[in-house]
Amino acid sequence: MRHYSKILMWLFIFCVHLFSSGFAETIGIPIRNPIEHAKLATVGILQSDQTDIPDNDFGLPVNIRGSGIHIGQGVIVTARHAVERSEGGIIVVPETIHVVTDDLLELAAIRQGANAYLDVAVYQLQGSESEWPHAQVEFGDGDVTYGDRVFTVGYPLGWGPAITFGTAGNPNAFLSTVQSRLVQVDMSACSGNSGGGLLNQHGQLVGLVHAIIQTETQHEDRRCSRFAFALPGPLVQRVVTSLLAGNMPGFSVLGIHLQTVRKGNRWSLVVAKTTGPSHQAGLRKGDVLLAINEVAISTPAQLKNYLIERTEPGQTVDLKVQRGESQEMLSVTLGGS
Repeated sequence: MRHYSKILMWLFIFCVHLFSSGFAETIGIPIRNPIEHAKLATVGILQSDQTDIPDNDFGLPVNIRGSGIHIGQGVIVTARHAVERSEGGIIVVPETIHVVTDDLLELAAIRQGANAYLDVAVYQLQGSESEWPHAQVEFGDGDVTYGDRVFTVGYPLGWGPAITFGTAGNPNAFLSTVQSRLVQVDMSACSGNSGGGLLNQHGQLVGLVHAIIQTETQHEDRRCSRFAFALPGPLVQRVVTSLLAGNMPGFSVLGIHLQTVRKGNRWSLVVAKTTGPSHQAGLRKGDVLLAINEVAISTPAQLKNYLIERTEPGQTVDLKVQRGESQEMLSVTLGGS
């Protein structure tokens, strides 16, 4: 069994070497610097309750629960749920966590902020700057879209760093775990990849691994899948920038509940309920929503994306609605969350 395990280990190392030295070029990723760079910038998030005393001369095994990415100056970005822990039955984001770097150095990190709305947490590494990860990644200028080649470095099932390549699918996917849209990625991922960076072919940060849909392999309470979801890079950057400035990122609230209703052979977005800003602006139940700031709206997801990514609380937006036989323009001052 030990011999068999060694064979598997060396086979994996050989495969990683192939990817980092040339094979990955065949799938559109110019190697080797972007991948090696991302590998050096990735950290593992250690279990916070590892207090056992070793009963041998070899010490304790490294127990990693999630992944994180270094964006420079000792700042680590990860998923909030990758660091959360239960204290007295209450889920908290710890003030201090410990991470392990690519060269197996353990470092403490102090919380700079966390946001449950987008499942992002930001920490500042402690210790000497010379001990911090020897590389950093930058946010990409744009968003990923259908068919883009991406990769991630992380610690699936607590082991790694492992490098996985994939393809971006639907950039407007939604899950109940966060309020924003997610990027669906066809890529092998497991519990432990959460919080790892999603990177483009240039090694730029275009997302943060958030969740998987279980399709295969269960190891105790940890799972793997060939189907992953990532927080979009522009939204992650917005949250990180706010948290580092000592602010909580604000997101716009319109106060509108929509229903998709068929009229003849056409489906329309009809207002089912109004609260707060939209109610005060005179929006009525039964109005058909046509556009916001002259941008045509055809789905609730499209409206949600527009509000989160293109507006700020306190901003005034113009809604075009169909009311009976006429079209109306309503100005709404957005609330905040």
